Amino acid sequence: MTKVLITWVAGLVWANFSRYLLNRGYEVIGIDDFSGWYRDFVDERVKLYDINLIEYEKLEEIFKKENIDYVYHFAAYAAEWLSPFMRRFNYTNNLICSVNVINNCINYNVKKLIFTSSMSVYWFGNPPFVESQQQAPIDPYWIAKYSVEQDIKQAHDQFWLRYTIIRPHNIIWIYQNIWDKYRNVVWIWIRQCINWEKISIFGDGEQKRAFSDIYYYMEPFEKVMTVWDSEIFNLWADQEYRIIDVANIVKNIAKKKWFDVDILHYEARHEVKIAYSDHTKAKTMLDFKDGTDINILIEKMFDWALTQPKREVKYKDYEVEKNIYSFWKK
Repeated sequence: MTKVLITWVAGLVWANFSRYLLNRGYEVIGIDDFSGWYRDFVDERVKLYDINLIEYEKLEEIFKKENIDYVYHFAAYAAEWLSPFMRRFNYTNNLICSVNVINNCINYNVKKLIFTSSMSVYWFGNPPFVESQQQAPIDPYWIAKYSVEQDIKQAHDQFWLRYTIIRPHNIIWIYQNIWDKYRNVVWIWIRQCINWEKISIFGDGEQKRAFSDIYYYMEPFEKVMTVWDSEIFNLWADQEYRIIDVANIVKNIAKKKWFDVDILHYEARHEVKIAYSDHTKAKTMLDFKDGTDINILIEKMFDWALTQPKREVKYKDYEVEKNIYSFWKK
């Protein structure tokens, strides 16, 4: 039986992807320290290790013991816009922990490493962004992601580590941490509605993003295990939306559920206004097809959220508080 290691196995995409692989007959080894997600999101069939990837000796013991075939390295703290206020935390979790995984992939002869990067490594030029264009990350989180991409390429050049890099963006579905104050904007809005809080938007809401149904990602994620080495793929939905329009979709669905809330605009953040990618390459080489229906998707997510226990929304420990946005002030 093929053994697949997934880091951050309790996270949204990976809790779903692990179930997909298990149902396809793979053995799944999972790593998570549950600092950002929850143990009950993990399928009971996963062989689970509760460690932080910074714990190098414990991580190495897993590789030594499990004889892993493929590694999906998904673990990261997706600190977009937040990372300037948590630089040390960001680079520790997103860069150093990734290096620990890469070292073990080399030392224990893993057949292939699949790494999820981010569309945020672009942020330069006119969208839609394409894989071949120059990367120009503009905050510490994106710098960390791009640095890991470069380190993986170096590991391939010197040690013949096989890899594929995927750059997804704004994947949404269940098994999301809806109690996270900083990440996953649609889920933040759903939580705000359920708590009778106003839907928060940074700036005027004219920012453009795409939101992707996780269902359409499972097959391409599996496929890259054995094909298209040393390639990078954008993966996400065909349709981009203004943030204000998505907020109004959430607002209207909330009203159907008897939660009638308003939208509140905060000061603009340091961010790119319009950002979405082209995924022609994934469609051509991976047979990727997108069928995201954002209205149906968000309503199903809202229904799932209503079944979840009430958990505490926590602030992070900021390392820098100068010029922090008012919505994040403690």
